[in-house]
Amino acid sequence: MDARIMTEKNRRDVLKSTAVATAATFAAPAIVRGRNLNDKIRVAIVGMGGRARAHAESLVELENESDVGVEFAGVCDCDEAKRKSAELVWSQKSGHAIKTYDDMRRVLDDKNIDAVTFATPNHWHSLNAIWGCQAGKDVYVEKPGSHNIFEGRKMVEAARKYDRIVQHGTQCRSSPNIIEGITKLHEGVIGEVYFARGIAYKIRGNLGQHAPRPVPDGLDWDAWCGPAPVHEFSNFQHRRWHWIWDYGNGEIGNQGVHQMDILRWGLKLDDHPVQVSSVGTNYMQEKVHQSSAETPGVLSTSLKWANGQMVEFEVRDWYTNAEAGFRDTYPFVQKDFPVGAIFLGSEGTMIIPDYSSFYTFLGRKREPGPSAFEEGSPISNLPHFRNWAMAVRSRRREDLTAEIEQGHKSSALCHLANIAYRVDRTVQFDPHKEQILGDDQAAALLTRPEREGYAVPQEV
Repeated sequence: MDARIMTEKNRRDVLKSTAVATAATFAAPAIVRGRNLNDKIRVAIVGMGGRARAHAESLVELENESDVGVEFAGVCDCDEAKRKSAELVWSQKSGHAIKTYDDMRRVLDDKNIDAVTFATPNHWHSLNAIWGCQAGKDVYVEKPGSHNIFEGRKMVEAARKYDRIVQHGTQCRSSPNIIEGITKLHEGVIGEVYFARGIAYKIRGNLGQHAPRPVPDGLDWDAWCGPAPVHEFSNFQHRRWHWIWDYGNGEIGNQGVHQMDILRWGLKLDDHPVQVSSVGTNYMQEKVHQSSAETPGVLSTSLKWANGQMVEFEVRDWYTNAEAGFRDTYPFVQKDFPVGAIFLGSEGTMIIPDYSSFYTFLGRKREPGPSAFEEGSPISNLPHFRNWAMAVRSRRREDLTAEIEQGHKSSALCHLANIAYRVDRTVQFDPHKEQILGDDQAAALLTRPEREGYAVPQEV
């Protein structure tokens, strides 16, 4: 059988399971917060940067699905230019007026908004979600759900305390093909899984230098910085935030969190690891490009769990060979980049090379086994937002495919990898207390200094 062809039986099985899940969701009561959710769920987007387009496109599509019942109601950004552009574009594409907000707190105070999606930079994610929960809104928050482990735990606590439906932006959890692949992995399609590995090899080029300049008119730079330190403005600070420790988490937190999530899901790792080692370098950015980027361009991480399971993860930022067929045989969404997850078992191997497929290879001869793929390797944005909206109606967090505690645990793997790299030694971790053992320097990186007016609270 061709490894790229999904059998009709597999397709029917996936559709059947999806139908059952949908029926269960809509069997639940629809009265929430004194409001009849047979009416539209009014949703606003906060942060109109790159990922906001996927949020908005999904909401526009969901408006046309009567059984979901979503209204794309508002957009918010502290940058006037982005805000005005978003209002114009999405009013046209949705066919109705879109309200604008210059401060997310105005969104959260608006009683006509039921739910909020956050597409802000990483340093805002946890406080976004916490404030949203405290305001009684249901939340969709982009990955990684947190900037550090302390804030991630507080985000989970807020979701529980205020009984909110909070989805994490790891869309692979809502791909029918990947759900099928992980199900087969758990059923033993490649036997006993003994090891897993993830890679994110993405050419980043010269990320540039910090060159201070005046804050552009219409941008509230203090609000943009929010819970992070306020640095002198530059285009580098504003646009290359993924590669700055105060605002981002490097490639492992940008792309890698998706594959880390798949690895943890596939191995059924519900606890944190107990030991993490990372070695890396920023050689290309520092030595070749003379860039101001701080996070490592090359990073090799090993994580070990109390049950003996191990995961490896590797990041590269320049020209590279492929691995496991990623890029060359099984293209990623960004065709030039090898990205994916690999599972090794006693009877064969499984690869997940994108956001919507899986392939298995059985025995010593690597005979093609069960597989499923979708032409173009699309990201499962719409299914993920649909799953969230349906859970908002059911009020059952267990209906979410990427409930925020799962997002916290997967994000924490990326944070621990970065911590071990930054202190340049192996880190021992207490998975139950979420504390680093015997290393004060590493433990200090579990959180960050509070900034007045934007502090993530100790008690949510």
